[in-house]
Amino acid sequence: MKVLTICGSMRFEKQMIEIATELEFKGFCVLQCVYFDKNKNVAKEEYQNLEKAHLKKIDLSDGIYVVNCGGYIGESTQKEIEYALKNGKEVIYLEPNGRKNDNN
Repeated sequence: MKVLTICGSMRFEKQMIEIATELEFKGFCVLQCVYFDKNKNVAKEEYQNLEKAHLKKIDLSDGIYVVNCGGYIGESTQKEIEYALKNGKEVIYLEPNGRKNDNN
């Protein structure tokens, strides 16, 4: 069973949850990010802990599944893609020809 970590902008939270469900129905084991209330103030240290935990999920995975709706790839997701590639992980995109676009 292939293990995939979901990566993408939190603006696509709903889509990430739906895609993770679809992938699990297809027989993948899916690791996801933490979905938290965006109105909650998250301390810098807490956010850094979330980032470290997400990279560890990538370490444990065979690859990542990038949820790049409309081709959007933000700065954090781009770093995750680079990390995955550097560590020999497969990178799968929801939409082909993903583009970095931090201005939305």
